[in-house]
Amino acid sequence: MSKRLFIGNLDFSTTELQLRDAVAKFGNVLDATLVTDRMTGQSRGFGFVEIESDADAARAISELDGTMLNGRSLKVNEARERERGARGPGGGGGGGGGRSQRW
Repeated sequence: MSKRLFIGNLDFSTTELQLRDAVAKFGNVLDATLVTDRMTGQSRGFGFVEIESDADAARAISELDGTMLNGRSLKVNEARERERGARGPGGGGGGGGGRSQRW
């Protein structure tokens, strides 16, 4: 069964190919994705890599976490599923700074 890894603290110049290559030393990489800003297309400094086996994922986490890539110390751990409602659509509007307004 495959495992999805979170890779953080990436230099903004890091490419998906570099990310894939860094993890491929530990097993078969099924997918590598950098997260980018919707407006600018600029990297947000983190990404996700899906690796084929749980054992390879555990090894990648233990051996890659804290290592350097493009001058930055990587933060590597198992990706968590996004919580429902987290940063999703909707949200309540503000109310005027906490003071009631009279019209």
